[in-house]
Amino acid sequence: MTLNPRVLSDALDEDLTLHTSLCRRDAPAFQKACRSSDELVVACTQESRLFTELSDQTEGAVSLDVRPIRFVNIRETGGWSREGAQASPKMAALLAAARLPDAEPVPTVTYKSAGRLLIIGALDQSEAIAERVADVLEVSLMSTGGAGMQARRYPVMAGELQHVQGWLGAFDVQWQTNNPIDLDLCTRCNACLSACPEDAIGLDYQIDMSKCQSHRACVKACDAVGAINFQRDAQEHTERFDIVLDLREAPAFTQHAHPQGYFHLPGGLRADAALATLMQLRELVGEFEKPKFFNYKQKLCAHGRNETVGCNACVEICSALAIRSDVQRNQIVVNPNLCVGCGACTTVCPTGALTYAYPRASEQGVKLRTLLATYAKAGGKDAALLLHSEVAGAALVHEAGRSASLQPKGARGLPARVIPMPLWHTASIGLDVWLSAFAYGASQVWVLMTGEEAPQYRDAVREQMAVAQAIVSGLGYSGRHFRLIEARDAKALEAALADAPAQTVKRRGTFAIQGEKRATVELALDHLLQDSAAQRAPAEAIALPGASLLGAINVNKDACTLCLSCVSACPASALQDNTERPQLRFIEKNCVQCGLCASTCPEDAITLQPRLLLGEQRKQLRVLNEAQPYHCIRCAKPFGTLKGIEMMLGKLAGHSMFQGEALERLKMCGDCRVVDLYSNPGESRITDL
Repeated sequence: MTLNPRVLSDALDEDLTLHTSLCRRDAPAFQKACRSSDELVVACTQESRLFTELSDQTEGAVSLDVRPIRFVNIRETGGWSREGAQASPKMAALLAAARLPDAEPVPTVTYKSAGRLLIIGALDQSEAIAERVADVLEVSLMSTGGAGMQARRYPVMAGELQHVQGWLGAFDVQWQTNNPIDLDLCTRCNACLSACPEDAIGLDYQIDMSKCQSHRACVKACDAVGAINFQRDAQEHTERFDIVLDLREAPAFTQHAHPQGYFHLPGGLRADAALATLMQLRELVGEFEKPKFFNYKQKLCAHGRNETVGCNACVEICSALAIRSDVQRNQIVVNPNLCVGCGACTTVCPTGALTYAYPRASEQGVKLRTLLATYAKAGGKDAALLLHSEVAGAALVHEAGRSASLQPKGARGLPARVIPMPLWHTASIGLDVWLSAFAYGASQVWVLMTGEEAPQYRDAVREQMAVAQAIVSGLGYSGRHFRLIEARDAKALEAALADAPAQTVKRRGTFAIQGEKRATVELALDHLLQDSAAQRAPAEAIALPGASLLGAINVNKDACTLCLSCVSACPASALQDNTERPQLRFIEKNCVQCGLCASTCPEDAITLQPRLLLGEQRKQLRVLNEAQPYHCIRCAKPFGTLKGIEMMLGKLAGHSMFQGEALERLKMCGDCRVVDLYSNPGESRITDL
């Protein structure tokens, strides 16, 4: 590992001293820094516990509650690499980002658990697990068969499980009992097992009705207790539990991200994850909090208008089924208790109605600018930003570094130009942040997925990256700038990071990422349009893939009657009317390609056209269709379009209710129609009856 104190000092604007054994021989230097009120960053995560304890034991040290120590790994991510000698700019960037303040606090979601655990599975497996957690949890068992213990240590339920729904502290479990043996009354005396001639009763104390021949010998054997009754009607039961452990092969929840408090452990104690699951179960008593990961602005939502669904992207992609459609209210509903914070909904949202709240996009933007600006200041070139998850992704990045240190002639480690940036989830940032990172000077933006993500997340990220790539390629930047990397081991990751650098911007952007997605996209586009003006081919528009949130609409003028229902449906004010004359007008910059206009149009006259229009015309109001006004035959006031009225007259001309004067009234405005109706002496009135 090679460190260049001079390069780091110049990039970070402070005088740095190189220590080779800060946690051992040079510990007094660390203790001296602990007594200072300045920000304290330690470039070692391996000994973070030791440094924290040393700070606590240092007399006069600033309290960690007042000034926490920030730890950053520059060894596996930079120094342990075949290109470690050239990694000083990356190390400077990581150190600068580590000095940034923590994310601002956000509202939280609270869970309360009293420790009521339901174990669903075979009795022998369920009771074996119950023995290991019953000292801290209140255990109940839902039997699916199997032989249980003779002693009745836990409440046992049996029957047909209807559904399990809820989350930590609020699982509602519904089942139906339809077996002749009532487990609440059963004393497990085994008399019925001995009496049954078909061996239809097992040690789960339930009757297998496919074997039972109705001898009813078991009823006689249980006469004193009365636990067996073949005439008992099926009964529905519902009970609430705090935690659910499911030992069946098929989980109760089919979505990729299960609710918090639900654990699926097929195989019971024999499963590889058994120990980790038991440890988690024992900790789930008390009150717990998590960040409310999202913000939702209904007025920006393009999900629906007038009970018509347009954009459904967030509902379709959510792997936790935390988002549902509320068509009657023209909006979506997000359940914060089910939300796991993946942020994929914010990535596919075209309007920014859903935004990622922890950390905010603006905070991610500050980190990006700090990383890339410091990297450039330290002399780094062709930066490649590697976005990865905080757990599995970080472990893979560190594994690549360790492999390079142990096998210097084989493994390569991370290239010096690759800057890793951890995220809570790799699907949590999208087009707005990727384009901004490119505008800030990143040669490439790569997203690392390790297999833990839902399949639809990979598809969505690929589609959005295709849009970003189409934009920068259309602007004249050569090379591949955005890519999804799928890797399960260090070797696959190293091979994926061997891409050649792509063309970067000539002038790095200085704009700040905004809280609203569309505003950030526009800032990034404005910068890229100006930066690429000299090298861009003179094209009017860039064609974009279908997943684009940018584009225009095409109107079939022959079919359009200018009813303007599309104007009222448009959630982004991209479509507008004209109060002076019949016109359909459009501002392309505002269009989010949600498709509500096309869904609403009664004539099917509208189609979407994903594209990026270059030049000022994109921001200007232009006319898509217009028609001659139709004038009232009585007062000459315009009240509709000539084409629309003529079409209506043609359709109603043969109707028995619209003959003679009634048909003529359709040619009048609303006011004249009423006047003509009441002034005509030949009209029948209710007073005539």
